[in-house]
Amino acid sequence: MSLVLVTGGAGFIGSHLSDALLAAGHQVTVLDDLSTGSMENIGHLKGRPNFAYTIDAVENEPVLAELIDGCDVVFHLAAAVGVKKIVEEPVHTIETNVRGTEVVLKHANKKKKLVVIASTSEVYGKSTKFPFNENDDLCLGPTTRSRWAYACSKALDEWLALAYYHEKKVPVIIVRFFNTVGPRQVGHYGMVLPNFARQALRGEPLTVYGDGGQTRCFGHVRDAVEGVLRLLGTVEAQGEVFNVGSVGEVTILQLAELVKARAHSASEIHFVSYDEAYDEGFEDMQRRVPDVEKLARITGFRFETSLETIVDDVLEEQRQKGAAAI
Repeated sequence: MSLVLVTGGAGFIGSHLSDALLAAGHQVTVLDDLSTGSMENIGHLKGRPNFAYTIDAVENEPVLAELIDGCDVVFHLAAAVGVKKIVEEPVHTIETNVRGTEVVLKHANKKKKLVVIASTSEVYGKSTKFPFNENDDLCLGPTTRSRWAYACSKALDEWLALAYYHEKKVPVIIVRFFNTVGPRQVGHYGMVLPNFARQALRGEPLTVYGDGGQTRCFGHVRDAVEGVLRLLGTVEAQGEVFNVGSVGEVTILQLAELVKARAHSASEIHFVSYDEAYDEGFEDMQRRVPDVEKLARITGFRFETSLETIVDDVLEEQRQKGAAAI
């Protein structure tokens, strides 16, 4: 049994990761300031003998130092997330992401604790080389567009983590999540699938930004967690970057149509310009497709859950929350 610290563990991915770690027999401590996470996500874990949580920011060094000192492995998922939040709060995004990773690595370095850093497909930016490979060049937009602040901050997190690995011999693994979706994800910060599901169940128009032709590869959070945990036990993964995601490419318009069909909804589809949804000159990634051969080679694992199953899972959670009655 390992003692595991999960920063951002009350968030969407973090809470599912905590579930899986506990199921595998590990002792888990969650650190979360609840800025985007929720106690509801970990409420079912309270009282478990191998589970503990601390409500505080990862930037609180005295608290973080004590938690890292008492663990064997750190999963660092605490970050500012969601396109809407990033556009509206760029200062918070940059400071939280960069400073948080800095202090985690600083204290992990003291006793060379293994750190798994959560990064994102956003780091590939406007690259047009598909599928995205871990060693591809990154192509970010201009600094005048706050939309790219998140991608830049996460890329800096990666560089810093790899610097600690090479210079200070801190064992690190970097995982770039690609459009991870499933139960517990909320739509407050611009997450497309829970928004579509809620709108379809309420009979409201499904809001599609742009022309809906942009494509994504949606992967179930259950598969994402499985891929990450398989990397954990592989020494070969240390000091490396891995794409973690599905390769099933779909347009956002196709996703909207699928949600309507699975929900048996008569909702219309409403197109909204990016300028209206975010700010003038907002830039989106037109395609986001991962090369997952490295993950498969190291772990033997590939994402397995179909998009239909993912949509059904999200719709069922929304029904249980009473989305159709709100």
